[in-house]
Amino acid sequence: MHELLETETAPVLTNTTSISCQKPFDDGRLPLMLLYSGVLAVGLPANFLTLYLTWLQVRRSNVLGVYLWSLSLCDLTYLCTLPLWTLYVSAGHVWPWSSVACKLTGYIFFTNMYISIFLLCCVSCDRYVAVVYSVESRGLRCRRHAFLIVVTMVLLVAVGHVPVFTMREGEATQGQRRCFEPSQSSATVTGFNYARFVVGFLIPLLVLVATNRGILVNVQSSTGLRREQKERVRWLAMAVVFLFLVCFAPYHLILLVRAILFHFPRLEDGTCLFETTVYTPYTISLGLSTVNSAVNPILYVLSSDNIRKELRRGLAGLCDRAHLRTRSDSSQNKIQPTRNSSELNPGTKMDGPPGPAETCRQAGLDSEVLVPPV
Repeated sequence: MHELLETETAPVLTNTTSISCQKPFDDGRLPLMLLYSGVLAVGLPANFLTLYLTWLQVRRSNVLGVYLWSLSLCDLTYLCTLPLWTLYVSAGHVWPWSSVACKLTGYIFFTNMYISIFLLCCVSCDRYVAVVYSVESRGLRCRRHAFLIVVTMVLLVAVGHVPVFTMREGEATQGQRRCFEPSQSSATVTGFNYARFVVGFLIPLLVLVATNRGILVNVQSSTGLRREQKERVRWLAMAVVFLFLVCFAPYHLILLVRAILFHFPRLEDGTCLFETTVYTPYTISLGLSTVNSAVNPILYVLSSDNIRKELRRGLAGLCDRAHLRTRSDSSQNKIQPTRNSSELNPGTKMDGPPGPAETCRQAGLDSEVLVPPV
């Protein structure tokens, strides 16, 4: 794993005098800064919201909620590194902090990237088992097993990246430190690039395609679902695979290209081929991988029927409290009437004017428009 991370650092603080080819650090500066800022603006509030909503599902022993809650927590940790990367890019790829901070930031970034990828596989596999083998899986799908799978997977990925903290560091030149920049490849690094492509991208992609196709086939053959429900499942399955390809395919394909080019050293001898043609796409592709953490809450969590019900109940509760507070303020000098059962239960019908929850529903806040399905 040491060599795996050397593809990004090798060493973390590079000696610029040892590199004859100058990387075009300024070419992708503006797109990356805009990309990181947009992902932060969308991803942070969305993941904080879904972290709470999915925890409610976990407390109700919802197995899928365990994976979705873990995914939201992973994405939040992932997003916390983006302000540092944004400042790093804005400074022309000059790392202003210590080497320990660089290692820790890179460790969190890449560890959570692959934890997120494997959690996406867990979500799709659990949905597949629940849909295709709904009866047979009743005794197997439980919250404890889901937590055990998540913990085991996180430990394996986290331990595999620990050697980054023991890496030797190069000396910075003229006070300019680099952090997680691609360096010259070696046979070991090339082997790890192949492994990252196969284990971290190709196998998860095949899992997502196979499970979502199985879900789609099973749902389309069902006679108990409406046409609209089948269409929604179809679009959701397509969106899951499409998002994965957009976010992770460019980065891992570039890793594969670099691994293949290592076997043809004459192509790069004295030409600076990587620096002139691949470096900027490489940095942009790495930035695209962060988009996944902003879209995951919308695609996986906020499109869930259970989550939308949680949002509707929460909104109805807010409307109830606001209505009762208004009544209390307008009748401070009057005897307060006793609250009846229909006030305590907004779903109970009562005679007379509509209650506060009903008012919210009539205003359209309780409809599917509140959280549109994918």
